[in-house]
Amino acid sequence: MGITLIAMPFDVLAPAKVNLFLNVTGRRDDGYHLLESLFVFTGLADRIDGWSSELPHIHVSGEFAAGVSADQANLVLQACELMRRESGVAKPMSFCLEKYVPVAAGLGGGSADAAATLSALNDYWELNWPQHRLLSLARELGADVPACLIDKPVIARGIGDELSPAPALPSYALLLANPRVETPTPAVFKAFARANPAIAARSLPSLPAGWDSVAALARDLAARGNDLLPAALSVTPGITPVLEALRGCERVAYAGLSGSGATCFALFATDEDANAAGEALLHDHAEWWFWWPGKIMG
Repeated sequence: MGITLIAMPFDVLAPAKVNLFLNVTGRRDDGYHLLESLFVFTGLADRIDGWSSELPHIHVSGEFAAGVSADQANLVLQACELMRRESGVAKPMSFCLEKYVPVAAGLGGGSADAAATLSALNDYWELNWPQHRLLSLARELGADVPACLIDKPVIARGIGDELSPAPALPSYALLLANPRVETPTPAVFKAFARANPAIAARSLPSLPAGWDSVAALARDLAARGNDLLPAALSVTPGITPVLEALRGCERVAYAGLSGSGATCFALFATDEDANAAGEALLHDHAEWWFWWPGKIMG
């Protein structure tokens, strides 16, 4: 039975993720670290346009285009080729990728792009594959891709391949800040491994069924923290002033590092509080990159 190819292009958004906490729970024999992390997703997103073409191609634009490959190393093209191989669709695809999520920043930009591509092609080619089949492909593309495919708050365990629904979250707002320095994830994990040659078993604080306030969420985030923070600081010392600035914001409930960095986040009860803090920080640190609810990107 043939696959219907649609002539009209599609466009999708690829939302950035934030790790509200991240704990290293062990290391496998192959060197991969085992994690437990709370993923949430933001209004910050890349945009992907795609259409059937004679040759595979990707054009990258947007604020962070310079840091993104426009060849087969790009995760959009890798996701597409994986879907073509699995589905039997012969017609190549071309894409335009608008990059608004910083690169090597702990926000899962490339992973989000890959996940959005898998989901979009499932619809575009009318495959109607169930989520579990897409998740099996997502695991081949990277540790964060499965969570990005879900695109809802999740707890990720293992190497990112074990997903479960997150506890119920209160209404909250995030302010993101980055010193405009790329922080490659492999470098951070290497630094972590050097500082932690053996990972002792430990009991992590349990998670509730849900949090009824930002203050309650902030208390549990503080108890969990981000185990990669010291390693990230050793790789990118410029994270320190960003994190200190966020922790000094008025009405901030909690501030931490997302993933392996260098993006830091601050948690607020309302969009208005995040907006006010963002405007004040932008005035004092125009050299940094910022995002908050309602901020116009690009």
